[in-house]
Amino acid sequence: MNIPKSTATLQQLVDFYMESGAFCRLSSSSQRDYETHLQSICGTVVEGRKLGDYRNKNLKVRHLMQAYETWLDTGVRTANYRKSVLSAAWKNAMRYDVMQHDPVRLVQTVSSSPRRTLWSRDHIHTFLKTSYGDFRWRSIGLIVHMAYEWGQRVGDMRVLQWDKVDLDQCRLDLTQSKRNAEVHLPISVSLCDMLRQQKEDFGFQDYIAPRVKARTGAYTPYDKDEISKLINDVLEEAQLPRHLTAMDLRRTAVTEMMEGGVDIAGIMQVTGHKDIGSVKPYMVNTFSGASKALAARGDKDDERS
Repeated sequence: MNIPKSTATLQQLVDFYMESGAFCRLSSSSQRDYETHLQSICGTVVEGRKLGDYRNKNLKVRHLMQAYETWLDTGVRTANYRKSVLSAAWKNAMRYDVMQHDPVRLVQTVSSSPRRTLWSRDHIHTFLKTSYGDFRWRSIGLIVHMAYEWGQRVGDMRVLQWDKVDLDQCRLDLTQSKRNAEVHLPISVSLCDMLRQQKEDFGFQDYIAPRVKARTGAYTPYDKDEISKLINDVLEEAQLPRHLTAMDLRRTAVTEMMEGGVDIAGIMQVTGHKDIGSVKPYMVNTFSGASKALAARGDKDDERS
């Protein structure tokens, strides 16, 4: 591993980090995630130049603040996450005495309140009707369909492979990438039918919902930025609210299960969470859920009469 000089560019510092032990010790899914965001960071244009082309000694806090403002266009959580990823790369360089100061820590972030956005059943129906009606968007429709129906992370759905589903038994057997939790879930008739149709067209390769056009001879998964853009394209075409995101699907599934009377243990069987505290951020208090809970108590006046 060649240690870069203090005159190196940010791209060289990032490359150095991706060869480091700290990076290699991350899980494979985290490595892919970090790599995607590091590419976006280095590709961010600030004052007419890509951030990755700046020499680290010339990189000022103002440059990083401008980059952060650009990242905010993709959402507060994404912007804050990119800052933390860049910070990891920079601190790695400091451990090797490549850099002596850390301008990244001086970038002021925006606090993000927990999202409470939910997709309605009508939103899902309209989105799937629109995406399945256009071959360009079929894989995006499947990613949304699977994430919503199974309450799984979009990151796992975008790289889901055919060997994880049994279309004869209509069953999914998945080891989640984030915490290695195993989930075993049924597949609804409508989703199973759509998967069978997809397999006729894409069953010759590994991924269930790849890009619909091959790149360099291979049908590869969409990256996260592509998914966000394509979902926005479908939302616009379907005249659905643009504030809906792929990240809201898992929360929607959990909330619907809670409203349907499923207990926490049952929800955890679906989501793969191992403790109750991890499930709570996905729960949204709704009028429907509260009404059902109160109705389940019965009429106290009737009991007294």
